[in-house]
This record gives sequence, C-alpha cells and structure tokens, in this order.
Amino acid sequence: MRFAANVSDLELGDYQRALRLLLRHPLITTTWPDEKALPRIRRFAATLREDLAEAFGYRLDLHGATARLVRTSDGLNPDRPAVSRTGRVFDRRRYAYLSLCLAVLGRAGIQITLSELADSVAGDANRIGGLGLDPDNGADRRAFVDAVAWLEERGVLRLTDGSSASWASDPGVGEALYDITRGAILALFQPPRVLQHIESAAALLERPATTSGNAQRRADAQTARRAVVERPVVYYADVPADVGNHLRGQTLPADLARLTGLHVERRAEGVLLVDTAGWSAERFPGTGSVAQAAILLAVEVADRVLDPDGRRARRMAVPDPAEAAAELLRNVDTGLPAATLVLPEDPTARPDEASDEQRLPLITESFLREATDGILREYGSAFGAAWHADPERLRSEAVALLARFGAVIVVPGGVLARPLIGRYRNTVAEVKQRTLF
Repeated sequence: MRFAANVSDLELGDYQRALRLLLRHPLITTTWPDEKALPRIRRFAATLREDLAEAFGYRLDLHGATARLVRTSDGLNPDRPAVSRTGRVFDRRRYAYLSLCLAVLGRAGIQITLSELADSVAGDANRIGGLGLDPDNGADRRAFVDAVAWLEERGVLRLTDGSSASWASDPGVGEALYDITRGAILALFQPPRVLQHIESAAALLERPATTSGNAQRRADAQTARRAVVERPVVYYADVPADVGNHLRGQTLPADLARLTGLHVERRAEGVLLVDTAGWSAERFPGTGSVAQAAILLAVEVADRVLDPDGRRARRMAVPDPAEAAAELLRNVDTGLPAATLVLPEDPTARPDEASDEQRLPLITESFLREATDGILREYGSAFGAAWHADPERLRSEAVALLARFGAVIVVPGGVLARPLIGRYRNTVAEVKQRTLF
C-alpha cells in the first residue's frame, strides 16, 4: 500500500472521510465547516500531510486552530466562485473587498469593529481607480457585507457583539465587534509569488521544471490524480498524452480508492470519480428546478444526438482549450493594478498551438429552446411560475450547469454534446410536482 500505509482497516473509513473533507474545504477552522472537522483532520494530520503531498502535490499546513490545504493548480477554474450566504456569486467588487479586508485584518490587532474595518477598506478602495467604497451607497455596502460575512462564516472573524445585518441596514446606527483569528488570516493568504512581481496570473501557475524522467512521471501521475478529484469528468482529449497514460493505468483507480474511498469509473472517452459519499459541493443530477431542467435537457440532447431516425446533428471541432485558457487569463489580468508592479518581466510565452481535431455534435440554441419549452409543458407544475415566465433563464442556467459538469461545451449558436451526455440517454425522470399558482 502506497497511501494510508499507517492507517488500520478499522480507521480507514475515518481517514478517507478526513481526506474528502479537506478536498472539499481547503480551509478548516474550529467552526468551519463544523465543530467536528478540525479534530478529524488533526487525528490523521501526519499521514494526511504525507499522502496529500505524494499523491497530489498539495501541502497541508496547520496554523494553531486552522488547517489549510494549499493546492497545486494546473489552470484557472472559473467554476468555483466564492458565494455569499444568500447564494450570490462574488463579482470583481466583492473579490476586491475580500482581498482588502484580508490586508486590513493582517495589520489589525485582536479585535475590530465593522465600521473600523469599513473605514480602512474604504481608504484603500478609494485609491483604486474604478473601485471605491462608499458606506452610504447601498450596492457598495451590500458587497462589503458579503465579503465580511464570507470571512465570518469561515471563522476568520468571530462576532462577539452586535450584528453585521444591523450595520448593513443603517451604518450610522448598527455596529458589530469581531475577534480576529490570526491563524486563519495567515492561512488564507499564501501566494506562491510576490504579487507585485508578476504581470499575469499565469505566473501563479508556474512550477519548477523537472530534472529527470522519474520526476516527470511522478509529476504526471500527480496531475492525473488532481484532475480526477477536481473535475466532474476528465476526458483523455483534454489532457496531455503522458497524463492520459496515467488515467488509463490500473494504479490510479486503486490509489484513489485507497485515499478517498470512492470508485473511479472509466469509459472509452475518459474517467470520473463516482461520488457515493456526498462530498462534492455540487452534484449532478441534483435537486432544485435548474438541476431538474438540466437532467431533462440532457435526456433531450442525448436523444437528439443518438436518434437513428432523426436528422444527423452537424459536428464541429472542439474549441481550442489553450485559447480558452488564454482568454480566461486575459480577463483576469485586466484587473491587475499595473501601477504597483515592480521588477516587470518581458512576457514572451504564448499559448501552445492546439491540434485537437476532435469533432462533437452541435446542438443548436433553437433546439435547446424548443426542448426547454417542451419540458415546461410536460412537467408544468414541477416548475414555479417564475420559471414559466422566463424559460430563457431556465435554459441558460440548465445549460451552464451541464457545462460545469463536462456534459456540454458552450459555443456560439448552441452547445457541443460531450460523451458524458450519453450517460443520461435512457434516464427516466421523476419530477416532484408543485403548485404552479
């Protein structure tokens, strides 16, 4: 056994739960995600630190009452945004306020009031063109409170008196007092490079070059394991050939089963880790109107692609993944504060030219609209009045969910159906009915 070597069979289930917990919640405090999480990590800390480093190239740090899993990233992932307590996805403003809050808290003492934090963040934000923070502006105030609540929810800030909600309602009357968890502040902000020294977010993905064939094989194996635990599905066409070889091998399923307790399912096009433990932050198929619409739409798309009696779907080449990654980097880099750069570098690297000639069936937007309308007609009372009034929003969110799970690729004019979509062709949907009006 290469992993969990010192864990008895009696304790193996608990060890696997601890490892899955870290993969889902890379920051763990005394209260986040719950009071039992940190003791579970500490129980197996030494073995977890060794196995996570060897299997994935991750680093497990323990700072007082905080555990932090420092991941190695193989690329930017736009599908894991920060989300507020109310389910609002963070935008650039909220991310900026969150970063400025961490900077202020890093310089603060052991306690701080919400108004003091707001004043300090506003002082920094107002020096940044296009940002600013005016506590009297409702939109600014809500965005700032979302950032503070994100920290409070994870135990970085501990409320001792007052309420952030009362301050959000009226900054002149409401107030909140927080204890600052120093270990959590230190654990949250650990950039691998001095940020003032980089001209692009791509620099945060760089890692030392390997010096031997064995080191390269070890790095490829780690990349393969990371891909399986971090992506809903891994297609061989989406990874380098050497990584694909590890995905096809017999060692990877055994390693991940030992580490996570989960089964790797392999098909001709790729692999996925079957979540039988409910450890994923988002699951598919799932619950809720959008998830229900997504699985029903997946059935329609699969039938359209594989229907022997219907008109054959036109096939298109898969968009260049290197260009998509480069475009995402360009979007991120637009927010870099160029005025604070020091020791600028001459960027000469360019995305590698892609030669992927794989072609996938194109499902047009008109088909998706018709299919969504048909779903609403057939399962009318299962979807609320708001969805019936705005079927385009239902279609858009359902397609976005399918894209996040690797079932489709969104392209101009529709989507490309990926092999995973065939998994749901013969699905029989049971939709919970509800009162429409």
